[in-house]
Amino acid sequence: MSSVKVGEILVKLGLLKSDQFASAVEEQKKSGQKLTQVILQFGYLKESQILSALQTHYGVQGVDVGKFQIDPAVISLIPQEICNKYTLIPIQKAGGTLLVAFSDPGNIVVKEDLRFITRGKIQPVVGTEVSIAAAIEKHYGGNIKVKALVEMASSEKGDGEEGSSDQIVDLGSDEKDAPIVKFVNSILVDAIRRKVSDIHFEPYEKKYRIRFRIDGNLIEATAPPTVAAAAISSRVKIMSKLDIAERRRPQDGRMSVRTVQGKAMDFRVSVLPTMWGEKIVLRLLDKANLQLDMTKLGFEEDDLKLFKSNVHQPQGMVLITGPTGSGKTTTIYSALAELNQPDVNIATAEDPVEFNLEGINQVQMNSDIDLTFSSALKSFLRQDPDIVMVGEIRDLDTAEIAFKAASTGHLVVSTLHTNDAPSTVIRLTEMGIPTYIITSTINLIVAQRLVGRICESCKVPIEVLKDVIIDLGVAPGDVGEYKLFKGRGCATCNGTGIKGRAAIYELMSMTEVMKEAILKESSTSELRVLCREQGMRTLRRSALLKLKRGITTIEEVLNASIKDM
Repeated sequence: MSSVKVGEILVKLGLLKSDQFASAVEEQKKSGQKLTQVILQFGYLKESQILSALQTHYGVQGVDVGKFQIDPAVISLIPQEICNKYTLIPIQKAGGTLLVAFSDPGNIVVKEDLRFITRGKIQPVVGTEVSIAAAIEKHYGGNIKVKALVEMASSEKGDGEEGSSDQIVDLGSDEKDAPIVKFVNSILVDAIRRKVSDIHFEPYEKKYRIRFRIDGNLIEATAPPTVAAAAISSRVKIMSKLDIAERRRPQDGRMSVRTVQGKAMDFRVSVLPTMWGEKIVLRLLDKANLQLDMTKLGFEEDDLKLFKSNVHQPQGMVLITGPTGSGKTTTIYSALAELNQPDVNIATAEDPVEFNLEGINQVQMNSDIDLTFSSALKSFLRQDPDIVMVGEIRDLDTAEIAFKAASTGHLVVSTLHTNDAPSTVIRLTEMGIPTYIITSTINLIVAQRLVGRICESCKVPIEVLKDVIIDLGVAPGDVGEYKLFKGRGCATCNGTGIKGRAAIYELMSMTEVMKEAILKESSTSELRVLCREQGMRTLRRSALLKLKRGITTIEEVLNASIKDM
């Protein structure tokens, strides 16, 4: 069914005004999206209203396709090309009858074609264009022949050595490739296209699940049959040069791929044996998405000025803290990019090296040959460095050498896992670093988190009780300045309402007042109060600024920040 026909149905039933229809058609021509998607983004109607209208118009049952867990055997009955062309998808089979969701169940010719292809009876139901398109993408996962995948999985042993060389693995489609190879390639291509940060391959007793982490949320992707688990695992391990015969121990590797568009991408690979097979997690390392411009990271103007002034100090230490996945790597790489000049010698000890930066001497840690952070640091100090980056301070030995380097004419930048900036001091003292060394060496402690950005395609204003905003820590007199929004969920943001992320920061500068408090061994709560008195913008305050500007939501603020005491 053409998008225009959907719009005409909605206008005819009085759900859509003529001027709204015209505006939606105009936007559709510009963006190339489906008309129903534009109508949803503009907030003219809800998807349930569109579905109800289609049900009324065609006189057949309407279904929310997204709620169906479709069996791969059912998916294999209709080629993806037909599903894409006519916006339809098979969702269930009972005996000789196949239940098919159509965007246009009135198309008699297509139904006859499907009867011929499936050799069975077709029971039509109606679904929206948006939900059917999303289901096609989820269940077909690119140009995959699911039926062939089932047939070939048991015989596929991962014999192809196309990924065993040192060259980049080409993800281009080749008809001679085995179905397993095509399937894995399509998953990688789809992940790159959707800007996924991690891919999870997860085997279970009765299913095999693949999930994408997008903007911090895990979303299910194509679900291959369980019999394909071992073959998929072997294929990924071949591509990342791991031992395909070893299935009892964890393995870590790395691989590089290139899409047909010529885009290169590095993947960090982790294989973990589980009860039902090997779980594999791929971390996508896209240098093109690495934000090295500090002005675009999310710093407030005064915080950015403070951060820059400290990373340009000739000696001392700058610590970036926060949990895993809080954006510490991006912040620290942006600092190194700022400092990377021809007359500066920079050395980094990383585990692993995530991105290659030209002009910087990066060293990969390797515990098998006793190349650890502490041993690498000792070697760095004999390499005439100006700036040293330590991937993470994990133990006393590494901490002592890092503080020694920072106090002997070097700038040291490193990371630590703590909840906020003040608790970093307590963590270091508990590790065994004397307070007098902390106060004389550290220039700045930066704590950070990531908050989701509201999807601009489905962003709508919301009304919130005044007490809810006050409870976040906003002064009663400032509540009127907060105009809140949320994302309703659309195809652009995979129904989450969140598209992209922004960083929030708190910067604890080592002032004389702070040094005195640390030397007196003040508690974390005392240091936190003192920091606020000194003008530090806490993580919560930084998050509230993003909320006030309509960048993020209340839920993101609560998830990413500690409430001010």
